[in-house]
Amino acid sequence: MNRGKNALIISFLAVPLGLYILFVLLPYASALVFAFTRWSGLSANITFNGFNNFIKLYNDEKFWSALSHNGIALLVLPPVIAAIALFFAFIFTQGLKFARGFRIAFFFPQVLSVVIVAVLWGFIYHPTIGLLNAALEAFGFTQMASFPWLGDRSTVFGSVLAVVIWQSVGFYMVLFVAGMNAIPMDYYEAARIDGATPWQLFWWVTVPLLWDTIRTAIVFLAIGAMDLFAIVTVMTNGTGGPSRAADVAPVYLYSTAFSDGQFGYATAMGLVLLVLVLGLSIISLRFTARESVEY
Repeated sequence: MNRGKNALIISFLAVPLGLYILFVLLPYASALVFAFTRWSGLSANITFNGFNNFIKLYNDEKFWSALSHNGIALLVLPPVIAAIALFFAFIFTQGLKFARGFRIAFFFPQVLSVVIVAVLWGFIYHPTIGLLNAALEAFGFTQMASFPWLGDRSTVFGSVLAVVIWQSVGFYMVLFVAGMNAIPMDYYEAARIDGATPWQLFWWVTVPLLWDTIRTAIVFLAIGAMDLFAIVTVMTNGTGGPSRAADVAPVYLYSTAFSDGQFGYATAMGLVLLVLVLGLSIISLRFTARESVEY
């Protein structure tokens, strides 16, 4: 029976395992090789050049500039999105009227693809026909009537980050709502008997009991901050904005590989980003670790 059971399990796993090896493990293994080569990505001529790609990357100002924008996103997106999502999750679990409808409205941007969101906000940010400038002009800010939000290097990256926050808050709000609904009401009733205010209930009851969920959200948001490829590519037409003021490392990697034909160099860049993301995930998990609270 055990032999037959094992054979059945192996037969079911063979196809997905084979696909995983073919489309995940082999590309990773290939990247370890191509990162040490000079290759255009199309030619059969592949030249081994040792650590030259990594030395070049170390001295590449454009890469470090793009990576610094990921760093800014890393500092801004996780705390801002988590804080806003926590706030609305707490508000919408207090028995307010129409709370379910508001939750659906907040979650709706998450249903849309990143490309659709980027195109939509591209029209909103448009300097002449955009809704944002029209609304500002209606409120008396006439000097902003034709301001190019995506065409000015001082505002382009902030505008992109605002869109990421707008789209992401709903998902994490629903995640936090699910976690809050799982917390036994006895804790809140006991705290209310002791005279706790709504803010104290949130800070001393909800947050500690929800910390594992918050921790997971922060890690995912941190990893997402190191990407931003699709939203930046679509909103800046693949240019990274004026003077590449909104350029991020994945966008620079893509242009290096497919526009400049430096596939080996781009692969080295990808390996560095992989190590950074893995290290960031480990650090995030380490510094957000707390003693588990069981209930």
